[in-house]
Amino acid sequence: MKKIRKGLAVDRRQFLAASSGLLATALPGAAKLADAADSANPLPKQPAAKPPGSMRKIPIGVFDPVYKDISLDAMLDKVSALGLEVMEIGTGGYPENHHCALDDLVADRSKAKAWQKKFEDRGIRVATLSCHGNPIHPDAKHAQKDIDTFRKTVLLAEMLDVKVIVGFSGCPGGTPQDTQPNWITYRWPAEYAQMQDWQWKEKVIPYWKEAAKYAREHGIKRLAFEMHPNFVVYNPRTLIKLREAVGEEIGANNDLSHLFWQGCDPVEVIHFLAKQGALFHAHMKDTVFFPENVNKYGVLNFAFATNELDSASETFRAVGYGHGAGLWKSIIKAYMDVGYEGILSIENEDPILAGEVGVERAAYVLKNVRNELLGT
Repeated sequence: MKKIRKGLAVDRRQFLAASSGLLATALPGAAKLADAADSANPLPKQPAAKPPGSMRKIPIGVFDPVYKDISLDAMLDKVSALGLEVMEIGTGGYPENHHCALDDLVADRSKAKAWQKKFEDRGIRVATLSCHGNPIHPDAKHAQKDIDTFRKTVLLAEMLDVKVIVGFSGCPGGTPQDTQPNWITYRWPAEYAQMQDWQWKEKVIPYWKEAAKYAREHGIKRLAFEMHPNFVVYNPRTLIKLREAVGEEIGANNDLSHLFWQGCDPVEVIHFLAKQGALFHAHMKDTVFFPENVNKYGVLNFAFATNELDSASETFRAVGYGHGAGLWKSIIKAYMDVGYEGILSIENEDPILAGEVGVERAAYVLKNVRNELLGT
C-alpha cells in the first residue's frame, strides 16, 4: 500500500474546503453519501473565532490496540514517525494489554518507570490507561477478572502519574438468575422497567461507588466511560445519571462514533458534557451512514466487516471519512472553546481503511484541522 505521505503537499485550506471528498470513495454511492452527510448534518453556528494563540493545542495521539501485532518498540517508532504526541494504552479487558504487562509493572515500580521512559524518549506521553471491561457481568468469574484489571490499572496510573482511566460502565443481567448481560434501553412492557431499576440500584451504582472510592484513594479522579451500546452508560443522559449517583470521578470518554448513529449533535454534546464538568477523554472515530439502508432498516443495523456493508445502515470510519473535515473542524473548535484538558485519541476500527492506514488518515485530518484553528 502506498504511503500517505505523498499527499502531504496539499494546501491545508484546500483540504478543509474539500470536506466531502474525504468520504469513503471505496464504497458504492460515495458521492451520494457525501451529499447526504452534509445535508443531514448541517454545521452548527459557531461563535466568533478566537484570535490565534488563545486556544489550547490539544495533543493528538492514538489508542494502541491498532498496533497489536507489533512490539512496543516498533509501535513507538511508527507513532513517533506520524508526529503524534500522546498515547492511550490498553491494560486489559476487551482491548487486552498488547504493550503493557500490567501484572509485572504493578509489581515493580522500577519496571513501570522504565516502561514509561520508552515513550518519553520518543517524545510521547502516556496520557491515559484503558481497561474497557464489564466488572458487573453476571458471570462472577468474568466480572472478577475485570474488577482486578481495573484495580491494577488504578495502581499503575498512580505510579506513573496518569490522571485518566478509560473504560466501560458494564452491564449486568436483568435479574439475579441471569447468566448473560441484559442491555435495556426501553422501559416498556413494565417488566423491562423493573429489570432496569434493579440493575441500577443493586448492581451498577453500588459497584461504581466502591470503585470510584478506590480510585480516589489512589489519586485517580477521572474515570472516563465510553458511551457504548450494550452497556448501561450509552449516551450523555445515562452518563450523567451515573455521575449524579456516584460522584465527580465519573465522566465521559466522548467517542462520537457511537453518538452519531444515535442522532446526537457532536458540538452540543461537547458543550453539554463540559458544562457538567464531565468531559475527560475523547476517542477520534467517525461513522458513515448509507442513506438507502437507513431509510429501509433504520439505524440499529451496524456493520463491522466489509462483507456486511451492502446491507448495512452505518459503519465506523476513520476521522473525515464519514463526516467532512468541516464538521470535524467545528468539533475540535468546540473542544478548544470549552477548555478541554484531555487528548484526541485516534481509535481506528474502520473496516475499509483498516489498521495503520486508518490511523495515518485520521492523524492527517486532525492535524490539518488543528493547525487551521490555531493559525499555524
